[in-house]
Amino acid sequence: MPVHYLRALTSPGRTTESNRRLGRSLAFVAGAANAGGFLAVGQYTSHMTGIVSALADHAVLGEIALVVAGLCSLLAFMVGAAVSAILINWGRRRGAHSEYAMPLMLEASLLLVFGLLGAQLEQQRMFFVPATVGLLCFIMGLQNAIITKISKAEIRTTHMTGVVTDIGIEIGKLLYWNARNDGPRDARVLANRPRLRLLGSLLGMFLLGGLAGALGFKHMGFVATVPLAGLLVLLAIVPVFDDLAALGRRF
Repeated sequence: MPVHYLRALTSPGRTTESNRRLGRSLAFVAGAANAGGFLAVGQYTSHMTGIVSALADHAVLGEIALVVAGLCSLLAFMVGAAVSAILINWGRRRGAHSEYAMPLMLEASLLLVFGLLGAQLEQQRMFFVPATVGLLCFIMGLQNAIITKISKAEIRTTHMTGVVTDIGIEIGKLLYWNARNDGPRDARVLANRPRLRLLGSLLGMFLLGGLAGALGFKHMGFVATVPLAGLLVLLAIVPVFDDLAALGRRF
């Protein structure tokens, strides 16, 4: 990819198109990590709805250990989002080119560690499962906060409930029959076709990532997360180099 293309993906100067390109890439990563994580520990970690619902069920059934596990997962997701916000705001206050790239580099590092150490730690199931769930929830919170701040909450990449809902809304508007007596022309119900294409592409990339993650984990094991880490590094590396170059000129 050209350097200017990669720079635009995660640099502070944002455009609608760069937000959408980054969103599609991150949706792929989230789908892959979520599907691979399910095969590793039997639990999806990209959205908190199911975890909160399960937490309530376990509380009613008196399954205290599972309640604690659910609370830890929820906390890990929130801490991931908080760390992302801290890194972005820290970089912004210092005028860093990598204000959005830093959380992605952290996410890449965590996926790399998970991919390289997962096979060794898998034998310790009592430790491995909660640690993996917590790590993946942290990563999903980290990533979701990045794209939320970048796009001003227009794009979400780690869970598809809102995306599918918005697709349904736009399809409903697309299929709506505007009769002549419905009112003024500017009051007609019209679908936002660019938004519909964006939502469809996010859903498609999440699904494609899920297929890639499931197949990769099935045939390669934990090392399947290493290419995902490499993709994140590729997305983030140019602004990081820009900061290093600026630091070198300063000294």
